[in-house]
Amino acid sequence: MGFGDFDTICQKAALPLCSLVGPASSISGATGIIPNCYARNIELANTIIFEGAASFVHIIALAMTVIMILHIRSKFTAVGRKEIITFFYIYMLLTMCSLVIDAGVVPPRSGPFPYFVAVQNGLTSALCTSLLVNGFVGFQLYEDGTALSVWLLRLTSTAMFAISFVISLLTFKSWGGLSPTNTVGMFVVLYILNAICIAVYLIMQLLLVMNTLEDRWPLGHIAFGLLVFICGQVLLYAFSDTICENVQHYLDGLFFTTICNLLAVMMVYKVRWSQFPLSNPYSTLNVCGC
Repeated sequence: MGFGDFDTICQKAALPLCSLVGPASSISGATGIIPNCYARNIELANTIIFEGAASFVHIIALAMTVIMILHIRSKFTAVGRKEIITFFYIYMLLTMCSLVIDAGVVPPRSGPFPYFVAVQNGLTSALCTSLLVNGFVGFQLYEDGTALSVWLLRLTSTAMFAISFVISLLTFKSWGGLSPTNTVGMFVVLYILNAICIAVYLIMQLLLVMNTLEDRWPLGHIAFGLLVFICGQVLLYAFSDTICENVQHYLDGLFFTTICNLLAVMMVYKVRWSQFPLSNPYSTLNVCGC
C-alpha cells in the first residue's frame, strides 16, 4: 500500500467512498474496492435499507444533537455559545448526509452518489475545522460572539468544506489530473489535515484546563472523548471485517464507530460547559436564576 492509497483501508472498512476509488474492473469497467465483509441489508416496508444498525445509530445521533443544540440555545450568556452551536449544526448536517448515504437512499453507482459522498467528505473537514477554531475561543484572543469570531469560524469551515468537496469530486470524476487511482490529495485532506485539527484542539483544551481552571474534571472528559474516538477509529479501520464476519454480517465496524463518534461529540459539549461553570446547563446558579 502506497501513501494515499485506500486499498487496505477499503478492504477492511466498507466506507462509502470505497465504491468510487481504486482501479477499474476489467470486466465491468466500474471503479471501486470491495471490502472483505460488509453489513447485510434489511428490508423494511418493502424498502431495502443498507447498514441498518449504523443507520439506526445515526437517527439516535440526530436526536441527541437536537437536544444538545436546544440546551446551548437556551444559554444566552454562555461563553462561545454561537461558535460551539455552529459545530453542532455541522455535525447534524454530517449525520443527516451519512444517514442518507449509509441507508442507501442514494445508492452506490447512481449518478448523484459521488456528489453526496463528496459533500460528506466536505462536511467532515468542515466539522474538524470548526472544532479547531472552537479550541481557541476559551483563550479570549478575540471577543466571542462578535462578528469577527463568528465569521472567522464560518469562513474557515466553509473554505475547508469547499476544498475537501472539490478534491473529492475531482478524484471521483477523474477531473483536473486527479483520478480514482490518484487519491493522495483526498487522503491528505481527509486524514492528515483533519487529524491535525483534532490534535491542535486537544492541545488547546489541555492548556486551557491546566492553566486557567482549578477544577481538573474536564481532563477526564477530554480523556474519555479521546479514548472513545480512538476506539472507534481502530474498530473501523482495523477490525471492521473481523467484527462483520463474527456476527454473520448483521453489523460491521461502522456501527461502533458511529456510536464512538457520537460519544466523542457529546464530550466536546461536556468539556465546553465544564470549562465555564456559569454557562453549564446543570449549574446551580442557573437553576436558581442567579
